[in-house]
Amino acid sequence: MATDIQDTVHAVEAAAVMRLLPARPRLLALGEPTHGEDTLLDLRNELFRQLVEQEGYRTIALESDCMAGLLVDDHVTAGTGTLDEVMERGFSHGWGASAANRELVRWMRDYNIRVDDDGRPASERLRFAGFDGPLEITHAASPRQALTALHDCLAAQVDADLLPCTAETLDRLLGADDRWTEPAAMRDPSRSVGQSAEARELRLIADDLVALLDAQTPHLITATSPDDRYRAQLYGRTATGLLRYHHWMADTSPGRMSRLVGVRDQMMAHNLLAVAARGPAFVHAHNSHLRRGKSTMRMGGRPLEWWSAGALVSARLGEEYAFVATALGTIRHRGVDTPPPDTVEGLLYALPEDRCVIDAPRLAAALAETRPAPRASPWFGYAPLDPAHLAGSDGIVFVRDVPQR
Repeated sequence: MATDIQDTVHAVEAAAVMRLLPARPRLLALGEPTHGEDTLLDLRNELFRQLVEQEGYRTIALESDCMAGLLVDDHVTAGTGTLDEVMERGFSHGWGASAANRELVRWMRDYNIRVDDDGRPASERLRFAGFDGPLEITHAASPRQALTALHDCLAAQVDADLLPCTAETLDRLLGADDRWTEPAAMRDPSRSVGQSAEARELRLIADDLVALLDAQTPHLITATSPDDRYRAQLYGRTATGLLRYHHWMADTSPGRMSRLVGVRDQMMAHNLLAVAARGPAFVHAHNSHLRRGKSTMRMGGRPLEWWSAGALVSARLGEEYAFVATALGTIRHRGVDTPPPDTVEGLLYALPEDRCVIDAPRLAAALAETRPAPRASPWFGYAPLDPAHLAGSDGIVFVRDVPQR
C-alpha cells in the first residue's frame, strides 16, 4: 500500500503545499494534532518563513488570546516592549514559554527591521494575530478590557450623548473581575454571573457600542487609521463574544457545553475573517479548530458536536480557505507508539520519509476501497487523524516520530 500512495507524497516545503491548491488562499491553515511539541512549531516556523519569502504572506495567526496578541503585534511591527515581556504577556495557554514561539517572534521582529535602519515599509511588515478568545479551559476572562477599550475608542471620536452609557456606569456594571473569572463556574453554572441582571444589561450596551462603531464608519475612515479601526472592531467582537460565552456558562440545559465550545470557535472564525480582510495569512491551531467539517469530542461522558472555526470560515471564503492537517507517527514520551498498519497514520508510517506532505484528496481516493481503521490514542492529548475527515483536507503534513524529551 505504501507503494500505491507514494505518488501523493512531497517534501515538506511551502512550494509543495501551494501546488496542492487551485490558487493562493487568503487563509492557509496548518493544523496540529497535539499541543506543546516544539518539533511541530519549528516546522510551522519554517513553512511561515518560506510563505513570507516566496509567496508574499505577511501575517501569522495563532491559537492564542486575540487581545494579548496585540502586544506581540506591537513588538514585531514597532519594537514596543522587550522580547521577554512580550513572551510573558502576549500569549495565552502557556504558549509564551515555547522556545519555538520565542524564535518566531524574534525572527518576525528581525525581518521587519532588516532593511537599512528605517525598517521595512508598513505595507511589507510582518504582522502577528492571536485569533482565540480570551478563554482558558477553566474560565473565561472578564469582558472589562474589551468593553472599556471599545468605549474609550468611541468616546474619543463621537459626541458623548451618542454613547449608550458612561464609563462610570460600565465600571459599575462590570464589578470585580474575579466574579467573571470564577473557576468553579465551568462545572457549576450557579457560580457564573453570565445571566445576572448586570450581565444582561452589559450585553445590550455591548451591542449598542458595536452598532455605533458601525454607524460611524464614514467618520472613522477619515479620522482614524486602519489599525485603529481594526482594533476597535476586535474589541467589539471580543466583548460580545465573551458576554455570550459567560451567558452560556450560567446555563443549565443539556446543550450547555456544546454551546460553549461552539461560541469559542465562532469567536475564532470571526477573528480569522477579520485577519483575512487585511491580506493573506498563515494560520496555526489544533486540527479540530481548523477542519472543514464538524468537530466532536466527549466531555464528562457526554458527546459534544459543533461547527469548527474552519468550517465557518470555509463557508464564507470557499477556495480562499485552505486546510492542511498534521498527523504523527509516534510521541513515545507520551505513550503514543507505532501506529497500527491499517490506520492512516500506519500507512504513512510505512513510507521512507521522516516527514512529508501528502495530497489528501488523492490519498482519500487511493484508500477508498481499503477504508482505514480509526486510530486510538492512549494519551488524551493526541487526536489521531479521522479517516472520515481525510477528503475534507487539502493536504496532510506527516511527521514520523516526535523526538523524545
